[in-house]
Amino acid sequence: MSCPVTIELSGGAELLFDNQKKLEVVLPENSNPWTIKTMLPWVRDNLLKERPELFMQGETVRPGILVLVNDADWELMGELDYSLQPNDRIVFISTLHGG
Repeated sequence: MSCPVTIELSGGAELLFDNQKKLEVVLPENSNPWTIKTMLPWVRDNLLKERPELFMQGETVRPGILVLVNDADWELMGELDYSLQPNDRIVFISTLHGG
């Protein structure tokens, strides 16, 4: 089933998404329920505008990017295994800064 979610980006992560800080997306029909693990490559392939290596490493987000699910740390929600619910709010906050 499709799944509408809000993706928010801050701390510099928005620079990888053409300076968009908030994206309202509908994840397309999928035979299995959407999880963060299945959402991340979809985000990379459909929304990310540049430098995917600064957003993802392997199957997960790069170290230094905090992930919140409905304002809670994703570690409390099951990280990659969290099953997305309609209208969830997923926030990616980059803590990586150049110098």
